[in-house]
Amino acid sequence: MKERCRRLLIVCCWLLVAAQLSAQAPAWTEVAPGVWKTIIGKPESFDLLKASGAVPDKAALAAIRKAGFPLVRTEIAGRVQDGKTYLRFPLQREEQVFGFGLNFQTVHQRGKILQLHVDHFGGKDNGRNHAPTPFYVSSLGYGVFINAARYLDVYAGSGVRKDSKNPPVAKDRNTDKTWASRPYSDAVEILVPAGGVEVYVFEGPTPLDAVRRFNLFNGGGCLPPRWGLGFTQRVQRLYNAADVNKEAEEFEQKGFPLDYIGLEPGWQSKSYPCTFEWDKTRFPEPKQFVQDMLKKGIRLNLWLNPYVSPDASMAKAIAPYTGSHTVWVGAVPDLTMPQARKIFFGQLKKDQVAIGVSGYKIDEVDGYDHYLWPDVAIFPSGHSAEQLRQTYGVLAQRYSTELYRQQNTRTFGLVRASNGGASSFPYVIYNDYYNHEDFITALINSGFAGVLWTPEVRASKTGEEWLRRFQTVIFSPMAMINAWSSGTKPWTYPEVADQVKQLALLRMQMMPYWYSEFAKYRFEGTPPFRAMNLEPGFTQEVKKESVNENLEQNPYAEAAAKEIKDQYMAGEYLLVAPLFAGQTTRKVILPKGKWYDFYTGEYVGEGQVITVTPGLDKIPVYVKDGGIVPMMPARLHAPKAGEVVDLEVRYYGDKPGTYKLYDDDGETFDYEQGAYSWRTISITKDANGQVKGTLTAPVAGKPNTIGQVTFTRMTK
Repeated sequence: MKERCRRLLIVCCWLLVAAQLSAQAPAWTEVAPGVWKTIIGKPESFDLLKASGAVPDKAALAAIRKAGFPLVRTEIAGRVQDGKTYLRFPLQREEQVFGFGLNFQTVHQRGKILQLHVDHFGGKDNGRNHAPTPFYVSSLGYGVFINAARYLDVYAGSGVRKDSKNPPVAKDRNTDKTWASRPYSDAVEILVPAGGVEVYVFEGPTPLDAVRRFNLFNGGGCLPPRWGLGFTQRVQRLYNAADVNKEAEEFEQKGFPLDYIGLEPGWQSKSYPCTFEWDKTRFPEPKQFVQDMLKKGIRLNLWLNPYVSPDASMAKAIAPYTGSHTVWVGAVPDLTMPQARKIFFGQLKKDQVAIGVSGYKIDEVDGYDHYLWPDVAIFPSGHSAEQLRQTYGVLAQRYSTELYRQQNTRTFGLVRASNGGASSFPYVIYNDYYNHEDFITALINSGFAGVLWTPEVRASKTGEEWLRRFQTVIFSPMAMINAWSSGTKPWTYPEVADQVKQLALLRMQMMPYWYSEFAKYRFEGTPPFRAMNLEPGFTQEVKKESVNENLEQNPYAEAAAKEIKDQYMAGEYLLVAPLFAGQTTRKVILPKGKWYDFYTGEYVGEGQVITVTPGLDKIPVYVKDGGIVPMMPARLHAPKAGEVVDLEVRYYGDKPGTYKLYDDDGETFDYEQGAYSWRTISITKDANGQVKGTLTAPVAGKPNTIGQVTFTRMTK
């Protein structure tokens, strides 16, 4: 009897263990319109959404048409084993996936093996990058987000289970030329090194809708101040006040736009590690200096990394709230602790923000491993070094933004690391890498990662390269020269200085368009710069890409097609197709519908591949039929808060169209309290074919910065 009971107990224990190890179909709850959540195991108390403090915009989410839960629920599995969480999501044969962070070299992620790990990009898309957002988008129109502040292992359709619903066919390599070293896989599998996790699924019905829902669930995209969309110059690292004033005067005298200047490490008394205090030999009167620059219409952005020098005035007070290891011998504040934040950000507020400094460039919160604290580091909050690594850039963005929110002025800055949940923060990612082609691929992928990226200009070997790089900067979130090391100016290459000036002025002319597109990012979740894959009417013939030329090529011919990583959408109507140094011609894939040249209005094609030779002076830009681009007069500085500006509305093609033009005061957070308006630009035809342009009347009681409006028909 005892033996029988013992055996029964063993069987029960094994059944219990088996039940715990078996992958179960999770239960899903709709937590916001079109956003579904499940919990596997016991999630950790600290995650990406808690780090960011993101609050979903449920009203905006509700405005997106419903599609229903986008996956077969029984084909999603999650289980906890050995203190880790295993997740599995199905893939169909023709399905492609995008996302998994700010990748620099690839847009298609199916077949990839990645570890999502905050790091400086090291030249290979392996998951270690500046924003390894654990979010992916399917070509079938849904998204998946893993809310974990951990290093996640991702097998994006690369592992083949024995019980696969759609297993690959075993092939004989000896005789079958179609054999591949990477067999077809029908699932995305993710390993979370924690005993539980929150998982979110975002409805479409289109891939762009899924991206929009992700951004809106994180509070919507950022809305920079108007001046943030102007032109910025980062000066050499040891410039003093006189140097900065001289450079600003040069911009004015030469007629180049300039809205804000970035000061590099030399503004501080010591850096690497930092004191966060003004160097009084270079800037003897900081407040007067900042105010004098503001009177010239130029704002200041300050470089820092958040590692505290032993010589900093805050060093002793913040020491109890720092980690066990240093970075460049600087103490690392535990930004998850209110005590550390009060001391650290209190210093920034007192000495910089309060005297008129307009923003920050937050450096070295990404990697490499030999730069930052090791994973064996201990932090006083009890959060792990890994969790802090995954969220430090997010925390720095969140609490520095709060400094500006407290005084009701918007900011726009730079940061080296971000992650899921941070879509609403007014920061643009940058790095020390400098491959132009990869910069454009990163700009494309930023739209999948919920972040912004700038293909900044620093220096070039030739005037041609300088101009080509500058062209892409103009069509990006931040128009910036980063001359901290090179000392370059827009006119450094005299053979192309005139073209550069015209591009910089074009950036200023297009400010009404860029500002409205960023407003759509904030209120509708649409990335202002995004992949062609998200554009309606963009299709490719995948069967043409069915041959594997080598064992390392992505084998998913049905799902892959050819990656498009050198052209992108900029706002609602513009398609940008950069050229790189040494190129004189390129191919451009036009989505369905008619497309027109941005500069001339001439018809260029319809749903086809065209070959263009634009010359050195122009970056190819095309406008879809019915496209409307509001512009303002060229000027050297962005409009001041509430300043009235005239508009020229350019429209393209023959198709009647509309455009939502956004307006607010351009600088404060009052728009969050309803102090904004959308006005509709309409292009219509009467019975005789005559074209007419109209703008709806200003909204009573709302800001109105729009003066006289003229309409220009670009297509004759």
